[in-house]
Formats: sequence, structure tokens, C-alpha cells
Amino acid sequence: MRISVTDYLDVVSSWCFWSEATWAELKKRYEGRVKFQWKIALMDPSGLPTSREQEQWFYRRSGVMMHSPFMLNTDWYEPSLPEWLAPNCVAEAAKDFGFTDDRVRLALAHAALREGKKISDWNVSAQIGAEAGGIDTGKLLERATSAEIEQRVRASTTEFHALQVTQRPAFVIDTEIGDRAVFSGVVKLEPLAATIDSILDDAAAYAAHKAHFGDPPAK
Repeated sequence: MRISVTDYLDVVSSWCFWSEATWAELKKRYEGRVKFQWKIALMDPSGLPTSREQEQWFYRRSGVMMHSPFMLNTDWYEPSLPEWLAPNCVAEAAKDFGFTDDRVRLALAHAALREGKKISDWNVSAQIGAEAGGIDTGKLLERATSAEIEQRVRASTTEFHALQVTQRPAFVIDTEIGDRAVFSGVVKLEPLAATIDSILDDAAAYAAHKAHFGDPPAK
């Protein structure tokens, strides 16, 4: 049975940043048995702070909740922006250069949330992404600013909203028989792993049943 896990995220989301350790462990634990992919779900003003002071407050709260030995950096933040197209489009564009893994988007997130770099600047984001992937900066920037990439980012954001959840990351676990589990804002490993284990058990049972009885009768 085909099983997939989709991570809907925004590159600049701090809660998505804190979820990365869980994402990495899931990919390691279920390698070869589960397909993993990520999609952009742009945050809009309803999910963004309105000032740097408010951002710092959120960072302190999430940092304490995650028992982090460091506080995230707010120097990158610009309260006038309603969304963060540049880093998200650069991460999406890198897929077209073969980087469907996490390295480019993680480099962008680290540059912003740890180093405070101004990734709202398309040139800054493109340079960071190009260095992470060994891509020509000009070519990555051209692709990231294309209408096609923005359309893809907005389409995956629409998919996220269709889930009728509000928190990023949102982890969606799907199977080919239509089973689905959705975790919105959950960043800890245990509930996600328990659900995947249960689905893998079901997959094994389906395989055993088919081996004994074959496909269902036509009627």
C-alpha cells in the first residue's frame, strides 16, 4: 500500500522551524516505506505578528515550549509585509533544479530565524538558496520570480486551506485506500510516528489478505 506524508509549511514560520527535527526523524525512521514531500502554505496577515516585539514574544514562548538553548532571531522580520513570497518561491523554484529535499528551504529558514538575514529581498533569498544547492544564482532568481512558481505556491496554499486547518506545519498522512490523518500544528514525533505505525500495520494486513484471497470479486 502506498503511504505518503505531506508537510505543509511556510519557510519563515518558527513553528515549522521547530518541527524540523521531527520531520528528519520521520524520514529516517520510515525510509523506503513512506513517501515524504513538503509543500508551501503561505502565511497571511492572520498568522503573522504585527510588530517585532510581538514576534519576540512568540519566539520566547515557542523556545521555552521546545526547551531550546537559543532564542530565534527577529532581525529578518518586516511588519509591513502581508506574506513572504521571496523565500518560499526560492525554495519552491529549487525543486526545478532537482532539489526536492529539504536543504534549500532549511538554509533559508536558518538564514532568517537564526542569523536574521533579510530574506524578504529576492536577491538575498536567491543567493542563500543558490549556495545551499550549488545553483546559479541568476537562474534560480529568474525561476523563483516566474509566474509559474508563484502559481504553484498559491495552489499548494489553497490545498492547505482546503484541509480546513489553520496551523503550520500541517502533516497530512494519506494511503491509497483513502485513509487520511491530518495533524495541524503538531510538532512532536510521538503522535505522528504512532499514526504512521498504525497505518503500516493496516498495510501489512491488507497485503496478507490479498495473498490469501486475491482481489475482491467483480460483483
